[in-house]
Amino acid sequence: MQLNLTRLLLSSCLLASLPLSAECLLESNGQCANAQLEAKNLRNAELKGIDLSGANLRHADLRHADLRGANLQNADLSYALLTRANLEKANLRGAKLDHAQMQAIAGWALFGQGASFFETDLSGANLTFARLTQAKLNAANLHAADFEMAWMNKTQLVGANLSDTNLQEAKLNHANLHQANMTGARIRFATFVDTFMEECIECPVDWSVPKHPVD
Repeated sequence: MQLNLTRLLLSSCLLASLPLSAECLLESNGQCANAQLEAKNLRNAELKGIDLSGANLRHADLRHADLRGANLQNADLSYALLTRANLEKANLRGAKLDHAQMQAIAGWALFGQGASFFETDLSGANLTFARLTQAKLNAANLHAADFEMAWMNKTQLVGANLSDTNLQEAKLNHANLHQANMTGARIRFATFVDTFMEECIECPVDWSVPKHPVD
């Protein structure tokens, strides 16, 4: 019988090496580190507090999933569907999120330095207070996302869509906004010390711009 993964228990771990049935659930006290979950259907799954560190979640469907407090450190979420997932207090340090769909995600998450979001769709996401120092958001869709009071120092935003984004009180010092689009972005009290803005659309023109982007 096909397992309804929307009822996945917190103490269970789906093992991709076994058939997609009740037999592939193991009691693991929420410890699912390094689990192989590529392309699995985890939509609406209850994964609060579960340890998925190092897990392979490429192409997984995690739409509307409850990932509050989950440990996703070093997990591979490339191409995953995370639309409207709840990531409150989740640990995403070192996670791979390239090409992921993260529209309207909720909750303050810990991404850590150097997180990669290449071509990720974060439109409408709530990332207030997010720590995104040295994150790679090149070509990401950040339309209407909320980055109020976020730390985005040395963040790579080359070609990113920041239209209608809330960047109030955000820190973008030494960030790279080359060819980014900031049309309609709210930047009250945001800081842009030595931020690179060459060919940026609607970037604040009265800030000092370095001659070369920061690596």
